Amino acid sequence: MPPKQKPPQRVEAPSSRTSNPATFFFLHGYDDDADGCINIAQQFHAANKLPHMSWVFPNAPWNHDAMANAWYPPTSFSPIPVGRSTQASFQAEEEEEEEDEFNEEGEEEILKSVEYLCSLIDEEIKKGVKPERIVVGGFSQGCAISLVTALASRYQGRIGVVVGLSGYLPRGRKIMERRRKFVKQEDGKGMKVFLAHGTKDMLVPMRVFRDTKARLARTVGEEALESWEYEGMGHVTSGAEFRDMCTFLERIVPE
Repeated sequence: MPPKQKPPQRVEAPSSRTSNPATFFFLHGYDDDADGCINIAQQFHAANKLPHMSWVFPNAPWNHDAMANAWYPPTSFSPIPVGRSTQASFQAEEEEEEEDEFNEEGEEEILKSVEYLCSLIDEEIKKGVKPERIVVGGFSQGCAISLVTALASRYQGRIGVVVGLSGYLPRGRKIMERRRKFVKQEDGKGMKVFLAHGTKDMLVPMRVFRDTKARLARTVGEEALESWEYEGMGHVTSGAEFRDMCTFLERIVPE
C-alpha cells in the first residue's frame, strides 16, 4: 500500500504566557516533508526570534504518479505557457486578466490541498488564535498552496500574512474566479504578503516570479506587498532570506 499522508508536526512557542499568540503554517516543497523543515522553527526559537509564534509543518499527501510527496501533480501545468511573452503577462490593472489553458485535474489537486490547509487553520482558530495572527507560507509548491489559500479560499484575505519563497501563484479558472472576489482593505490593516526569490532559480524562473508579483499587486495592492530578490540564489532558501522574513514578521505580527 502507498504511504498515507502523515499528520503535521508542531513546534510550540517558547513564550507560552503570551496573551496574543500567533501561528505560522509552513508548507514544504515537492518531494520533501515536515521533517525537512522543522529545523527552521527550531533555529528561530534558539535565536529568540518570534518567541510568541508557534509553527505547524503540514505534510503533503503521497502522489502515486510522481512517487513522491506532492501538494499537486508537478507537471500538470506550466506557470507561464511557452511562447507567451513576459510583456503580455504583465497586463495593466484595468484590463481583464486572461487565464491560459489549465489541467483541470491539476487545479482540483491544488484546491484539495488548499482545503486541507484551511482545515488546519480551523483547528488553530478553535484554540484561540485570531485569523489576523495566522501566517501561511512555504517553499516552492508550498508557496503556491499558501498563495491560493490566502487569495482564493474561504480564508481569502482573513489571514494576517502570506509568505512565498521560491514559488508562484498558480493559474486556473476556479482560482481566478475566486481571486476576483478578493476585497482589498483600504485602511492598510488587511493581509500582508512577503515574497522572496533567487535570481538564478532554474525551476521557477524570474519571469514567473515577476508575473506572480504583478498579479498579487493587482489583487492585494502594492502597499500590502513586500518582495525581495537574492542575487545568484537558486531554487533554495538562505539565511539572508529568513532574516528578511523575520524582520517582516516582527513588524507585521509583533509579540
